[in-house]
Amino acid sequence: MVARKPIRSVAIVALDGVQPFELGVVWEGFGLDRSDEGLPTYDCVVVSNTSSVRTAAGFTISTPHRLARARKADLVVVPAQITRNDPPDAVNELLRETVERGARVMSVCAGAFTLGAAGLLDGRRCTTHWRYADELARRFPEASVDPNVLFVCDGPVLTSAGTASGLDLCLHLIRADHGEEVARRVARRMVMPPHRDGGQAQYVDVPIRARAADTLAPLLDELTGELELEHTVTSLAARAAMSPRTFARRFRDETGTTPHLWLTHQRVLLARRMLEEGDDPVDTVAIRCGFGTGAMLRHHVGRIVGVSPAAYRRVFRRAA
Repeated sequence: MVARKPIRSVAIVALDGVQPFELGVVWEGFGLDRSDEGLPTYDCVVVSNTSSVRTAAGFTISTPHRLARARKADLVVVPAQITRNDPPDAVNELLRETVERGARVMSVCAGAFTLGAAGLLDGRRCTTHWRYADELARRFPEASVDPNVLFVCDGPVLTSAGTASGLDLCLHLIRADHGEEVARRVARRMVMPPHRDGGQAQYVDVPIRARAADTLAPLLDELTGELELEHTVTSLAARAAMSPRTFARRFRDETGTTPHLWLTHQRVLLARRMLEEGDDPVDTVAIRCGFGTGAMLRHHVGRIVGVSPAAYRRVFRRAA
């Protein structure tokens, strides 16, 4: 795992036809001042190649910052545009220089086409909205396009799928720099569940919740405090006053996954927090998270996060 400089400054590149919501997603991730809650802040700006940019919604936005303002940013982000045409040469140059100097570039949705035009997807894994995945693969045949994931981090090049996955990637970067607890608090501030998770560069996330858990939300909240206990579909269905069959169907409808997989991911999240914040032996972490044995913890953390618990602790353990 290659250590990278923590992100302190972010530049969002607004191109003609920029999708305002995708731009807003990145601003939500890095532009809001959450210091009143003790959360990290970023030097975040919107830059453009011209003084005025027409959005996909028909209105224009203006910013005093040109592309030069992004040349020292730790992260340069390209939101989606309504067209997927090649960007101006100055934008390509900025993106290539960003990677060459050791900083990172990121795309949201169809913004991946801009990274591809700069030659940054060649030889790398990447993703975009599933509707555009085939087109991205055709236009950039040297790229390895995966349409089935929320985001991909391949070295300094980060790509996310549809709109909401841009927030998942923002949370992933916040988590990598500041830990699980900070990411959870930022997600709570956004009123979104921090269930899509990743622990290292080149780890690809998969969706855990399809939509808000309207009916089962109280039960899910209770379960996050009872992860060390054994739970079955039958016992959970009884708590929800449903038959096991109805409960299993409702659970998948509201979370996008099965009770077993949901609990497994929640237990891995708890294990990561414990590995980051404490010195408990792996076997103790396993028991408190509901995995029972260190072998089971190592299996699930390795499968979901991509590294062993010991390796994860070495990288993400925070000083007391």
